[in-house]
Amino acid sequence: MRQVGSWVARAGTGFVRACVVAAVCLLVPAVWAAAVALGIWSGAGNPWSWIAPTVIACAGTLALSRPVCRMVRFLVARWTGTVVPAGYRQAGPVTRLSTGYWWNGFSYERSRRDALMDQRMRLWCGDPATWRDLRFAVIAPFTAGVVAALPPAALAAAVLGLGRPEAVAHLVGVLGPVFAVACAPYAWRSVERVSVRFLRPSRAMLLADRVDELTAQRADATVAQAAEIRRIERDLHDGAQARLVALGLSLATAEKLMETDPDRARALMRDARAGATASLGELRELIRGISPPVLSERGLVDAVRALALDVPLDVAVSADGAGSALRLDPPIESAVYFGVAELLTNAVRHAWATRAHVSLVRDDTGIVVEVEDDGRGGADVRAGGGIAGLRRRLAVFDGTLELTSPQGGPTRVRMAVPCESS
Repeated sequence: MRQVGSWVARAGTGFVRACVVAAVCLLVPAVWAAAVALGIWSGAGNPWSWIAPTVIACAGTLALSRPVCRMVRFLVARWTGTVVPAGYRQAGPVTRLSTGYWWNGFSYERSRRDALMDQRMRLWCGDPATWRDLRFAVIAPFTAGVVAALPPAALAAAVLGLGRPEAVAHLVGVLGPVFAVACAPYAWRSVERVSVRFLRPSRAMLLADRVDELTAQRADATVAQAAEIRRIERDLHDGAQARLVALGLSLATAEKLMETDPDRARALMRDARAGATASLGELRELIRGISPPVLSERGLVDAVRALALDVPLDVAVSADGAGSALRLDPPIESAVYFGVAELLTNAVRHAWATRAHVSLVRDDTGIVVEVEDDGRGGADVRAGGGIAGLRRRLAVFDGTLELTSPQGGPTRVRMAVPCESS
């Protein structure tokens, strides 16, 4: 009895999924059929009887190809767990120049709206994924669409057959539901193979996207390195260097006053000693900002725990058995450490959080760090923002960053970096 109930549930679920797949895959042919019907209705003598349907069919195919492919990817990922990469080219930033014109990566426009429209059109026309979607929109109806339409078509034939008096019609009415129930659990599964075969980016596209990604990462790394060098120069110039210059002047003045005014010379010496102590403290802070000593000496986990003690939050740090003794390459450790530091800082400044939890886990592929706070949520990845910059820094190591931050919280950030521990 339990097996019968399981089969009925599978058949019902399969029938619904087959109907959904058939409806999605047959959207484009429905537009074609509507265009042909319009041409027939217009009459053969009308010169627009073939021009207008052709225009409607082409425009409908172009307009529906990408939504249909996105829906198919979503259904396949939700029902089977198979993720078919979209491979769409991402739009770059639109910036305004000193001349007043807007640069969109392709051309100069007078307004931001014109720049965005031109960029969107160029990306759509020049993206290989656009033509891949068009190919799928034409192929899918005759492959996955036809197979998925079998269960609802058999059920419709059964309903029509039972309403007619012929013996053959009654036979179709009886066998139709049996056929629909028998093939329903399997009819929709063809969409997975078809989507993987025709929607997956080719190796050339993946290689081109990887080259573009590496080029962008190299540019980001160069910009970040230059900004860090400027920060160090500014901190040295405004802090330690100024104090050392003042220290030298105080010592020179004290040397001249040693014979004539010993009391004032001793006061200058005390000020110089205080200045030397302050300069040493600033240098230590600068070095700690470049590479915290605890990170170099004791590893990532202990460095994050030490960081948690300095944050005005109730921060809990947990690490699995492998992660507690984890040692990674220094660049990766530094990127992850400063990523955690930035996320905790955001939780204090922007999310108004009171508690946070940092989890470090070592899996088969690398290090996974999750930071969760109880703040107000609503965080997003904005171009030029801190989260976007953190994502770019992790991408240099093929790392990923996933953000979940609904309004009202909590905010959860997952950083994953493939690496080998030492």
